[in-house]
Amino acid sequence: MTSVAAHIPVLETERLRLRAQTRADWPAYKDLMMSERAQYMGGPKDDQGAWAAYASELASWLLDDMGYWTAAHKETDEPVAFVGITKPAIFPETELGWMTTPEGEGRGYAYEAANAVLDWAFLTRDFRTLVSYIDPKNARSSKLAERLGASRDANAKAAHDGDLVYRHPRRAA
Repeated sequence: MTSVAAHIPVLETERLRLRAQTRADWPAYKDLMMSERAQYMGGPKDDQGAWAAYASELASWLLDDMGYWTAAHKETDEPVAFVGITKPAIFPETELGWMTTPEGEGRGYAYEAANAVLDWAFLTRDFRTLVSYIDPKNARSSKLAERLGASRDANAKAAHDGDLVYRHPRRAA
């Protein structure tokens, strides 16, 4: 039997390697999801809730052939962000999402990783559009979505009540 990780593409940017999530990444993910940083992502979560989210993101690769990557710094292999595309059953549309570790905050890693994921989604997987569901109090994520080329779509259905929906237009080949 081959592992799920064997089927997850590796994406590379100038500074990052986007690769399958591993058990070694779990402490960084857990710390992020249990911190106040997770307030815009349904958190903070307890151990069980953080593990359920982590496992769900990996399971998305089995269910939908898409999911989250660990964005690891090429030189150290330390996780600096978690970025991916998913469509849980409760989401109206496929979402591009991102979360940065405290060490990755403010360094452009989420932007760099999300750009690579957008290219993969539009150029390799032929998506027509993606959305990002963002808590209205999360101004940094809204600015990042806009920097990535997304704009507010007031007519789109949100994944959770009150979320803003940012639509990412298809990128040309």
